Amino acid sequence: MTSLNQKLRLSCGATILCFAPLATAAQTASSGCGSDPLMSGVYQLESGGVTRVYQLHIPEGYSRDTPMPMVTLFHGWGGDETAFLGESSVVALADERGYILVAPRGLGAEGGDDSYASFTFNGSSTGVDGDGNAICDFDITGDYSYASCKVEGAEVAQNTCSWTQCQADDFDGVVALIEKVSAEVCIDSDRVYAMGGSNGGMFTWGLGQDARTAPLLRAIAPLMGLPHRGYLDGPARDGLPVMVITGTLDPTVPPGEWEDPSYSTTSDGDVYYYTGATAITRVWAEGMACNTEQPAQSVASGSEEIDCRSYCDAGGPSMPPVMDCRIEMDHSDYRVDITWPLMLDFFDAHSSR
Repeated sequence: MTSLNQKLRLSCGATILCFAPLATAAQTASSGCGSDPLMSGVYQLESGGVTRVYQLHIPEGYSRDTPMPMVTLFHGWGGDETAFLGESSVVALADERGYILVAPRGLGAEGGDDSYASFTFNGSSTGVDGDGNAICDFDITGDYSYASCKVEGAEVAQNTCSWTQCQADDFDGVVALIEKVSAEVCIDSDRVYAMGGSNGGMFTWGLGQDARTAPLLRAIAPLMGLPHRGYLDGPARDGLPVMVITGTLDPTVPPGEWEDPSYSTTSDGDVYYYTGATAITRVWAEGMACNTEQPAQSVASGSEEIDCRSYCDAGGPSMPPVMDCRIEMDHSDYRVDITWPLMLDFFDAHSSR
């Protein structure tokens, strides 16, 4: 195992600085330890009366008796389970680091809608923000409401700003997914992480804010995704680290200016309202008892292309528990060559509760 004072791991390459965990994590073996190993592949589970599809990747070197950390990966609007697992660099680095990967497919077309697969989070299906206002500009934004949101008597979609599926509770679906994989694969139950891109990144915030899913997660890393305006809840359990990565050229979910907690709009043809990166990371940092009365301080990421800052102590031997990272990229490019290693660095740095 890498020593605590060894910060550079050769497998990360020359441009990414890898941070060692603060302490050696005690493993908590899931009930799947000792079972015959599953193969990597596409599987199904039933949850909330809906059949859900997910893809599982078992890393090279997997042992049925050795608990491994796991990352759940959530795709963007209209994507599927291959959004990240289809990237050879994502899979290769998970193999090097010893991470199990599980990527669910959102609901949408396969559930009866003529719509794209997506994950539902706070405000996305109702069309209402945390302050009771619409999450979009009616005069500019098209109507993307799914048929599942317009069922007579259900009254899910309260306006035409609704843009994700409404067939089932996605948070319970994630609970069912983690429980199923944990019962069939040898997972370290104290090292289950979540990341997602775009719609999946927005959903990842919701996982951290919901009391059903937050206790199951060690840390989260939303990518190119922020909560809708007004949903500034902090973590639903004490000590849930987060690293958000946004794009400074992103016209769809822009982070806003540094130290601007009031930023809440986006415009790229459609106009949806989101919270800015500073606002949500301040709330999360306050939940970690970090000082938000002074500007966020720079944190070394190991890459000159990423600007990471934190309100939490950035001078310790590891990554602080709340990080706001921004890179020059637009919404269509996740830059997994840089962002994925940084996420795994963050997860490695927060390997014990």
